[in-house]
Amino acid sequence: MVIRIVVLLAVLAPLAANADEGNRSRVPIEDATVAQLQAAMASGRLTSEALTRAYIARILDFDQDGPGVNAVMELNPDALAMARHSDALRRQGRLLGPLHGIPVLLKGNIDTGDRMQTTAGSFGLKGAPAPHDSTVAAKLRAGGAVILGKTNLSEWANFRSFNSVSGWSAVGGQTNNPYGINRNPCGSSSGSGAAATANFAAVSFGTETDGSIVCPGNASGVAAIKPTVGLTSRAGVVPIAHTQDTVGPHGRTVADAAIALSVIQSRTADGRDPATGGVPLGWQGRARPTNIPTDYTQFLDRDGLRGARLGLTRQGIESAPTQVGAAFDEVVASLEAAGATVIDLDAAGFQFAPADGEFLVLVYEFRDDVRNYFATRTRVPLAGKTLADAIAFNTADAEREMPFFAQEIFELSNSLALGADDPQTDFDGMTYNQALEIDRLSGVNGIDKALQDFNLDAVIAPTDNPAWATDLLYGDHFLFGSSGLAAGAGYPIVQVPASMVFGAPLGISFFGTAFSEPELIKLASGFEAVTQVRAQNPPTFAAMLPDDHIDGTTLRKPRAASNKQGKQQKALPQETKTWRPRRM
Repeated sequence: MVIRIVVLLAVLAPLAANADEGNRSRVPIEDATVAQLQAAMASGRLTSEALTRAYIARILDFDQDGPGVNAVMELNPDALAMARHSDALRRQGRLLGPLHGIPVLLKGNIDTGDRMQTTAGSFGLKGAPAPHDSTVAAKLRAGGAVILGKTNLSEWANFRSFNSVSGWSAVGGQTNNPYGINRNPCGSSSGSGAAATANFAAVSFGTETDGSIVCPGNASGVAAIKPTVGLTSRAGVVPIAHTQDTVGPHGRTVADAAIALSVIQSRTADGRDPATGGVPLGWQGRARPTNIPTDYTQFLDRDGLRGARLGLTRQGIESAPTQVGAAFDEVVASLEAAGATVIDLDAAGFQFAPADGEFLVLVYEFRDDVRNYFATRTRVPLAGKTLADAIAFNTADAEREMPFFAQEIFELSNSLALGADDPQTDFDGMTYNQALEIDRLSGVNGIDKALQDFNLDAVIAPTDNPAWATDLLYGDHFLFGSSGLAAGAGYPIVQVPASMVFGAPLGISFFGTAFSEPELIKLASGFEAVTQVRAQNPPTFAAMLPDDHIDGTTLRKPRAASNKQGKQQKALPQETKTWRPRRM
């Protein structure tokens, strides 16, 4: 980590020069929305270059120094050039899209065909940059966004070990939570969520297989959109599994996340990712919609909850401390106060079909998917290699790659039988194709059935428990989570900050069927409008949470007491005057 930071600062020294230029703008960098920043640039009060310099300065002050969030793994040496080009186009009256001139950050597993690395947090992919942009990065460039840098992540997207620590990678070290530096940012898009809430960029982009966008959104108190699988392209993204992987944004508001989704979505098929021409697993046998929107901001609605019917499932929140459950009860009350009807699905006896085939699907697909990705890379240790080679690489470099946890998931994936209909011994004889069918039915008999049976606009649930204290020895401390309701079937989620518990954010997730992002954005923006949890609770960068009611007593140095005759007692010998605690 020391070497990384020194090198990073050396590269950024010329970029950071005059970085305070951006802070002289009348538009503050902290919590400024994309719309506000665009208005400031349109009026001439701000330039993209000044804004980019301001974000760089903030990253150096709060990420690398100061509280040490450690969310940004690398800054783009071409960022200022991109910003100047954006400003030049604006002066010519040419705007490329709603993110024109807006600095954004990408998770460190998303390829950029520039001078930045795409490592997924592993030294096995460090060396030469990716030769081509991912489809998402290409869309951002085409839309005029300034790609500011790469964010840290849980190494290999939290898919190397059962005991992995969210937010830790061999390349990037440990990302911390801006609300409490001792707290975990959740993973695997840890740096993306932390960077967005810390105002290191206007928006950031992460990836999710099951929870890796929405959980960091919950932990770091930002809006997060996990799109329908296939709505955004995974081409040029280090994979886990093609059945469930997706790319989506983190933003401080639902509006910002909706803008970002509008830019990166694939309305037409991307030849590098077949999923963009089809439907997710839960919709197998159905046709892809032909009316996918070009602009998701049209669905923002401050009154979006009025008349809505929402099906509530608490997804194990009773296992959390009572304060967490009480906070979520107030969230439900606020939904009803805003005009929504909340139907308690748990009380009604509704059972969501479990995606019990999910893990087999993931480990089975990972072996081939990661090999296919390695084939796209050159001049890195794992270029053109296999999962077996990655296992050997980690073993040979265990001091750097595996100081805290091992690679049991890699080893399990590599040991599976090859055929899709081969019984898998480690899964009680279940086959890959059987696992796929179980997960398909988890959508059909889960979210889809709930929506139909109860005439719902969406299913709602608490996203995850508030962030736990990071523990590199014992690992993560998940108590409950709801992302699995949508993961196996490939359905979308919109996560919004909903409450605060002892200074830590608690989020709510809105679930729907495939391609229901418009409805979910409407509902989530309505909730955000009436609660304003993120706006009223920016990160404090506290050293720890909770940070109140933890002070001890104030000790006073003992003084000699007077005797009855008014004379002081004989002083203790000099060497014993200072009291020190003793072992008893």
